[in-house]
Amino acid sequence: MKVRPQDTQNLLADFTMTRGVIGMSLLALFIGVIGAVVAYMLVQLISLFTNLAYYQRFSFANVTPAGNHMGVWAVAVPVVGGLIVGLMARYGSEKIRGHGIPEALEAILISGSRMEPRVAVLKPVSSAIAIGTGGPFGAEGPIIMTGGAIGSLIAQFIRLTSMERRILLSAGAAAGMAAIFGAPVAAVLLAIELLLFEWKPRSFIPVAVAAVTAGALRVYLLGPGPVFAALPHAPLAPGALVGALGLGLVGGILSGVLTWAVYAFDDLFDKLPIHWMWWPAIGGLFVGVGGLIDPRVLGVGYDLIRSLLQGNLVGGLVLGLLVTKALVWALALGSGTSGGVLAPLLIIGGALGAFLSPWIPFGDSSLWVMVGMTAVMGGTMRAPFTATIFALEVTHDLNVLPALLVGCLAAYAVTVLWLRRSILTEKVARRGHHLAYEYSVDPLDLARVSEVMDRDTVTVPASMTVAELSAIVGKGDSPLARRQGTPIVDDDGKLSGIITRGDLLKALGKPDGTSQTVLQAGTSQLAVAYPDEPLRTAVERMLRRGVGRLPVVSRDDPQHLVGYLGRTGVMEARQRSMQDEDLREQSWQLRRNGHA
Repeated sequence: MKVRPQDTQNLLADFTMTRGVIGMSLLALFIGVIGAVVAYMLVQLISLFTNLAYYQRFSFANVTPAGNHMGVWAVAVPVVGGLIVGLMARYGSEKIRGHGIPEALEAILISGSRMEPRVAVLKPVSSAIAIGTGGPFGAEGPIIMTGGAIGSLIAQFIRLTSMERRILLSAGAAAGMAAIFGAPVAAVLLAIELLLFEWKPRSFIPVAVAAVTAGALRVYLLGPGPVFAALPHAPLAPGALVGALGLGLVGGILSGVLTWAVYAFDDLFDKLPIHWMWWPAIGGLFVGVGGLIDPRVLGVGYDLIRSLLQGNLVGGLVLGLLVTKALVWALALGSGTSGGVLAPLLIIGGALGAFLSPWIPFGDSSLWVMVGMTAVMGGTMRAPFTATIFALEVTHDLNVLPALLVGCLAAYAVTVLWLRRSILTEKVARRGHHLAYEYSVDPLDLARVSEVMDRDTVTVPASMTVAELSAIVGKGDSPLARRQGTPIVDDDGKLSGIITRGDLLKALGKPDGTSQTVLQAGTSQLAVAYPDEPLRTAVERMLRRGVGRLPVVSRDDPQHLVGYLGRTGVMEARQRSMQDEDLREQSWQLRRNGHA
């Protein structure tokens, strides 16, 4: 009998990782550098197109569309921008439509984490045009997709596996976000919560390397310090947590309304009797009208976030900003143009916090702006850890962490209970792909083969003929009749091979098949399991070999049969997990009375 050698190194380790993570980390370092440069170029392009569109000058100065003096002619600017984006999407790549993260998810789920080279060019340019012509979007979604495209292209160039492409795609996305906002930790969490679908060292380390690299280079490209500086707060009183809970619940409701509004407008555009290429221009018309009503809704709005944090916007002005920004952003995003969701969510959430702050008897306006921003971001994106750490990194205000966490978790709970999907996954679901973000340890990782294997193994001698075995199986009352595979042993009781029901039928179909021995009809090229290895390892071996059962042998003596692992044993491990979820035990008092 020949037993295929098995890799037994680190069978019972806490984590599975190889030295390949070193090479992946070096690639991630390179991607981090590129991501920071591309983020800088995107910011510069947005400034250039804003100056060209609203001030008719060639300049890279950081300006906002709100200060333009074009009057009613400013309505036409977003329309022209939307038309250009629509043409780029139709004749360049349709994948540049949308806000970036759903498109990155689709690349992971559908295309094996492959992205086209033209996406890496067209996405940032189209987004810069959309935002520079007044689009009420952020730069983070486009840079996440652009960075992801760069990581994917590098992985494709050196012919990595699908999982390695996913890691580098996520590393590029994290690098882009870290460079835009100076928030490397939040960028890593975003990749983990939304893109990787796992939390393992093999992916966490390269993604972190890329994010830290890009975050460090941001200091030299876009400047040091917090992106949205806020006055530091003293340690919070317990009452502030109650206020954060209430604001978080309201933020969760607002998050649900925003998600509903985006896809309600998306459905309305779908019903238009014209090609989708024209939709961004129609959305641009409404953006232009919204800009006439309140010019502050135009553009990326980072200056607006700073004003909210500094307490410069209060009362009815804040409510008007909240409503107008939410409507214009939802309508424009529903039109399928190119732009991100993060900055608009920060503005809308910050405006909510500023509006409600007079009714909260704890803290100041700046605190509730931060809580509102975090709650709406975390609730809408379904990424509570990302939102909480992001708020800390962009403000450098550590003392507000408890309030941010409470508010964000409250909003997250509301949206998870209310909505089946988030604003990021709804688009993916509408295209026929389901996502599940509940990370848990696979029960096959926790169980050992010895815990579920059948120890009462039925065997047949190597000298038995096919005719004899067929006669036994045909009676139906033998344990052999209930097994798809039966181990074969020699005269000394040592494992020699295995014969399956399929092998038996194949032999019976041959002219001389009934006279063959079971060893001749079966196979001696065995894949086996070991009693001390994780059940998942054995199941993966079954899948690679295309078999449904494995003999279990002693690691010291590969011919010493100690058990049999079939599909029933695998299902038993899964059933244990279900019992942990559903089975309720008696209370301590009832158990004590029962013993009495």
